[in-house]
Amino acid sequence: MMKALVLDGYTDEPACLGIPPFISPYARLAWGALSTAGAEVRYATVDQWRSGEVGSEGINLLAVIRNVAVPGKYLRGMPASDKELERIGDGFRGTKAISLGVDPSKVPETIRGAFDHIAANDLDAGLFELVATGEFVDRRRTQAEWNSWLLRGAEACTRHPDHGGQLIAEVQMYRGCVRYISGGCRFCVEPLLGDVLFRRPEDVLGEVIELSRVGVRNFRLGAQSCVYCYMSDETGKSETPRPNVEAISGLLRAIRQAVRPDVFHLDNANPAVIAEHPAEARTVTKAIAENCTSGNVLAFGLESADPKVAKANNLNATPEQTLEAIRIVNEFGSRRGATGLPLVLPGINFVCGLDGESKETYGLNLEFLERVLDEGLMLRRRNNRQVIPSRQDFPGVTSKREFSEFKRAVREKIDAPMLNMVVPDGTVLRSVYAELREGGSTFGRQVGTYPLLINIPYPVEVGTRTDVAVTGRGFRSVTGVLYPTDANTATLSMLESIPGIGRKRAMAIVRNRPFRDPSDLWKLIDEPGALAMAQFHLTVGNVVQQQ
Repeated sequence: MMKALVLDGYTDEPACLGIPPFISPYARLAWGALSTAGAEVRYATVDQWRSGEVGSEGINLLAVIRNVAVPGKYLRGMPASDKELERIGDGFRGTKAISLGVDPSKVPETIRGAFDHIAANDLDAGLFELVATGEFVDRRRTQAEWNSWLLRGAEACTRHPDHGGQLIAEVQMYRGCVRYISGGCRFCVEPLLGDVLFRRPEDVLGEVIELSRVGVRNFRLGAQSCVYCYMSDETGKSETPRPNVEAISGLLRAIRQAVRPDVFHLDNANPAVIAEHPAEARTVTKAIAENCTSGNVLAFGLESADPKVAKANNLNATPEQTLEAIRIVNEFGSRRGATGLPLVLPGINFVCGLDGESKETYGLNLEFLERVLDEGLMLRRRNNRQVIPSRQDFPGVTSKREFSEFKRAVREKIDAPMLNMVVPDGTVLRSVYAELREGGSTFGRQVGTYPLLINIPYPVEVGTRTDVAVTGRGFRSVTGVLYPTDANTATLSMLESIPGIGRKRAMAIVRNRPFRDPSDLWKLIDEPGALAMAQFHLTVGNVVQQQ
């Protein structure tokens, strides 16, 4: 029997995430295809390979996935680098196949020489043919294969290091982009897939149910260009097709009722579709707010507020359309939900270095964000990234100084006040996973799409989950303390991190504990502001429970 290893070098594409704690559909498809063809399959992440946990003994076939088409910054789980791919390929003696998510002509020669097969289409389909017939056939998977391999590939999740905890499965509703009829945005690979191919609602639901059966509790319907375009009858006829309200709302409702996910989020949305069909968009947005879990983000691809850049790159939405879409999503999604975050908010992506860009472009981008802020509208995420030439060459950012100044201005003028609206002081963020310790601080995140980075200014055991009350913000992250903090057991550093407490009051609390009643604690704090902070953040429940 063929023994195969699916090595997940991670995915970060405009429409798909597969970096921990996410697992991409590509990894599950590869597992499902290999298993269906008769192979014995293993799954491992590139981080496990880096740590020496992964060996190739007895493995005949190595399948590597590293689909990176956008640059990103990651708390953990860095995608495999080109040099690592070379080492992985050169160090394996069996048959080696790889997916890179870019035009094969742009693959470095060193990687070409390290692998036997580089997929231009669907790696999973090529792997199936290789095991079933002995020949790697670079082809697209059929729709029947797509659904059956995803069902079978759900088992790969059980081998992921985050299984049983914060693992979130990226679930694909369709492939391609409705703007393929005009070629779509010139930097994006999605329109090159041609005709949009929808998965039926029952197939998406069936996959989610199977993922839930193997222990996955968190889901994101991603890996598609626009949630609002799903199953639209106008696909192929219009670049802004009318939303199929019942198909979208029915699927969201069915998933919520069938598996009751801990986390249920979505991803991309085309603001032009929302703005052009406001009645249908409002109904869909209401269904998103009602059926998904809070902290949800709809990433809007404005890309540039400069009309010259928009025309040169065939971008999908104007600033006016995007602003109207932001208004509609805020109308239903700005209410705070159970996680402590608003139900659903828009995110804005800017891509820099495109054709037609000038110094004026950055000023127009900043002006657009200022309009959003002036209207009191909330954005959950704002991302500036430099274009990657995955489809064609671009001039790139011609003035590094202007680009850096733009990023600085946005951080100071937009990000700081926007984050203050989204998570004001005292916001309690529920179920925060402690992921990383650095010095005396702990960094954690909630499970979900584009989660906020949370700095807890004292040690917390990595891997634990806790509630955190926000006490301050940076430009893109927040600071917080465990909520509530037990005055009878908290360390000195935990107590003095609470606003208004400070070191002297923290020392007084430590000297006078244990407290058997909250009133005994409040007597130590005579300043009204500090007392209010203490009463919000502190508890003495530990001793009360012992009595």
